[in-house]
Amino acid sequence: MKKRKICVVVASRANYGRVKYLMKAINNHPDLELQIIVGASIMLYRFGKAIDVIKADGFEPNRTIYYVVEGETLTTQAKSTGLGIIEIATALEDLNPDLVVTVADRFETMATAIAVAYLNIPLVHVQGGEISGNIDEKVRHAITKLSEIHFPATEKSKKRLIKMGENPDYIFNFGCPGMDTLVENDLSISNEIMSKYGGVGSVIDWEKPYILMVQHPVTTSYGEGLQQVTETLLALKELSSYQKIVLWPNIDAGTDDVSKGIRVFREKNSQLPFHFFRNFSPEDYARVLNNAKCTVGNSSSFIREGSFLGIPSVIVGDRQEDREHGQNIIFANYDRKDIYNKIEHQLKNKKYENEKLFGSGNAGKFIADKLAKINLNIKKRMTY
Repeated sequence: MKKRKICVVVASRANYGRVKYLMKAINNHPDLELQIIVGASIMLYRFGKAIDVIKADGFEPNRTIYYVVEGETLTTQAKSTGLGIIEIATALEDLNPDLVVTVADRFETMATAIAVAYLNIPLVHVQGGEISGNIDEKVRHAITKLSEIHFPATEKSKKRLIKMGENPDYIFNFGCPGMDTLVENDLSISNEIMSKYGGVGSVIDWEKPYILMVQHPVTTSYGEGLQQVTETLLALKELSSYQKIVLWPNIDAGTDDVSKGIRVFREKNSQLPFHFFRNFSPEDYARVLNNAKCTVGNSSSFIREGSFLGIPSVIVGDRQEDREHGQNIIFANYDRKDIYNKIEHQLKNKKYENEKLFGSGNAGKFIADKLAKINLNIKKRMTY
């Protein structure tokens, strides 16, 4: 029997963290052949050059492509999407997969979806049907309409996809593959384990209490990122008894403003217990998240993986507005006093009860098995 070729397109460090164990499951499946396209920010040093992590994990990409237009403005984000369509279409024409897998709601995901649709290849969408702030929601639902097969991460998301007119026979909720990382690995942390990461800032003792900050730009409030991230950093500055781990923002429009805010704060407060990192492997990020006393910012990992681990989290601003979340989450405005008060509240909670809103940590194997067996059809109809 000829193996079914499954091409996974990976274009950001977050994407890779969410699909790594799905990629492993596809690679290990007797009836599937894994293809990998890697591109966009995952190729760039200033965003952690996660392609090195992918290769270190034993994956050899079939294609590596550059399609990020410098500037990180609204215009360059749109142009990067267009360039991504061109480059991904060329790569897919060469690889000729039976199915293409794309993840979530980013501009790179949109580029993949458009290219795949016009190449008459069935598209598999992971994490569709979710509600959130930012431009992500519009992009996510547009990708849903371009996809034939859906693997939402929650039951509510599955119901939304059905209400959007997607065929229930092609919608499967096995949870988010990102949860597999949390189940498959030892999440303890130590200075020895984390010594391979350099970063910049004060020396960090990973075995002492720390707060994790991850704050990305918000495309729908473009131009306000400098002020937004500064409020969060100033709130953290007041919590002098805790070490602070700050991860570099993603490549969305406005990242230069957020990065500038981080750099300015770093230069002015070099003596404070802050340490700044570009990237971690999925497993080591899970360690950092699991052992944080509190997380602060607007990363979806605080909502997804954070709820699974029960990590107290403060979501700042509206990037995750109305997103399904667990009891570990509270929200704060872009105001240093409000952020500080919410962090203080969360630090009183050692951990929340683990919640499995986004799956039990075995999604990769179930998704791979379904991809091996499902009937393929590119002719879609709305079904109500």
